[in-house]
Amino acid sequence: MNVLVTGGAGFIGSVLVPTLLIRKFTVTVLDNFLFKQKSIQNVHQNKNLKIINGDVRDKKLIKKLLAKADLIIPLAALVGAPLCEKYPKDAKEVNLESIKFLNSQLSKDQKVILPVSNSGYGIGKPGEFCTEDSPLNPISLYGITKVKSESIIMERENSVSFRLATVFGMSPRMRIDLLVNYFVNKALTEKKIEIFEGHFKRNYVHIQDVAKVFNFTIDNFNKMKGNTYNFGLEDANFSKIELAQKIKFYIKNFKIIISENGSDPDKRDYIVSNKKILKTGYKFDHDLDSGIKELIIEIPKLAKGINYGNI
Repeated sequence: MNVLVTGGAGFIGSVLVPTLLIRKFTVTVLDNFLFKQKSIQNVHQNKNLKIINGDVRDKKLIKKLLAKADLIIPLAALVGAPLCEKYPKDAKEVNLESIKFLNSQLSKDQKVILPVSNSGYGIGKPGEFCTEDSPLNPISLYGITKVKSESIIMERENSVSFRLATVFGMSPRMRIDLLVNYFVNKALTEKKIEIFEGHFKRNYVHIQDVAKVFNFTIDNFNKMKGNTYNFGLEDANFSKIELAQKIKFYIKNFKIIISENGSDPDKRDYIVSNKKILKTGYKFDHDLDSGIKELIIEIPKLAKGINYGNI
């Protein structure tokens, strides 16, 4: 199988790509290497890997790469509400317009596994779980672009979409800004955190499970195609305060300060049901507690210049 992974050197891509190479797939990674990351250097000599420094907005390049692809995993995106609000033009072009063009060039036989975000649920009803059939009401530009891109891709039969929960865990292209990673880093480095609008609830999932479910979908594509799945831990719908308290269980001197001031730029607040993906037979490997313990061990290594996954 020939697999095209856009954004393949990013946070998720740099964990996913090695798993595809282990399976002897031919993998093409398209990434703009904006952060000059060396996140896939540990596999760059693999004969089945081709790395292209380019942009998903380059239509000529995309057409060329699609000509040889059996499966496309579009990871390239501006991720998160704050980043998209800061660069709205780029967010629309990368998160949405590039997906429109990609979709227009696909043959009916080409397969797509599209990761989006469960942020499309916006603000849920208190105590009511969001399922794949719940109304979508994105309240950020990020959420809007992801909801629209999913709608476009899912018009075709040979596609699967995952509404990812907030991802956590270690990656060769590490992101400390993601909520669990950020809270653990604050606990380790500053021993305290100030939380505002701490009642906002999110769902969480480990990055290794995200890579695993893509591979699971490849193996079960015919029975999963045409479906959208929430993808997060069924027992990990936590408010920001509850998340901080869970981290404090492992880092006893972590001081949690609840503030009445300040405003979260990402206003989404919901709980999510992930029962649909569980009905496929998928089994999660990592829970929130094991992820927190992993971060406590691995994050301090980053300060010592040890690149996770490239040791």
